[in-house]
Amino acid sequence: MEPIYLTEVTKIKNGKKIIVEDTLIREAKLDIVVNGKKITSMMAVPLDLKELIIGYIIGEKIVDKVDDIKEIIVKTEDERNYEILIDAKTNQANIEKLNSEGVIVSGCGKAQSSQISPKAIKAKTIITDFSIKADLLFDEMQTFYGQCPLYEQTGCVHTAKIYIDKDTYFIGEDIAQHNTIDKAVGKALLNGYDITHSFLMVSGRLSSEMVAKAVVHQVPILASRTASTCRGLMIAQTFGLTLIGFVRGKSMNIYRNPGRVEI
Repeated sequence: MEPIYLTEVTKIKNGKKIIVEDTLIREAKLDIVVNGKKITSMMAVPLDLKELIIGYIIGEKIVDKVDDIKEIIVKTEDERNYEILIDAKTNQANIEKLNSEGVIVSGCGKAQSSQISPKAIKAKTIITDFSIKADLLFDEMQTFYGQCPLYEQTGCVHTAKIYIDKDTYFIGEDIAQHNTIDKAVGKALLNGYDITHSFLMVSGRLSSEMVAKAVVHQVPILASRTASTCRGLMIAQTFGLTLIGFVRGKSMNIYRNPGRVEI
């Protein structure tokens, strides 16, 4: 299914009404079924769905690693509703935790997470000698949006990028901020990369679920052109994440753990 939809719109420009073709993003409902039991639903752009699900179920600690997933089948009868069937070795306690304690997260699109507070997150403190040059982050943020085709076509999606090295990166695009990280992470993990020596860029605010996803996956640096929430900052502080906002031009605000950014 194509992630975009073409339609006619009436445009007013220079005092005139004209009919033009516009490009919209598709939005679909995903029912996630693990070993025959539905565990949650989410809204997403119907693109990179297997990568999205891998990032999500590993981030929620439903499975521990990619090798624990035997099969993912994507089923659909129309462009608006999908069923994602997962056969995997799972952590049943974490599925029950998602059902009993899961929260609808603040990013666009409906999804549940049980990983949005320092007490709930089952992750280690990030301890690493990984660091980056400030100029590298400035340069990568400037080119970020030009590497995101759905954003270029529609202007209607959030984006995430995991940077491995100058020749290797993975992009996630979706209506929901948190889905973009899951897609980018899923792509990197499927390709066998160690994301604990990478940095992550996102287009939107650094809210709690966005920061928690970076922590759970042990990505040491998370950066955005916009701001962090207070809860996001507290999660970064608790788990040793380098959290950076307002990366624009040659300026940035490092909220916590600035030692991983070199001048």
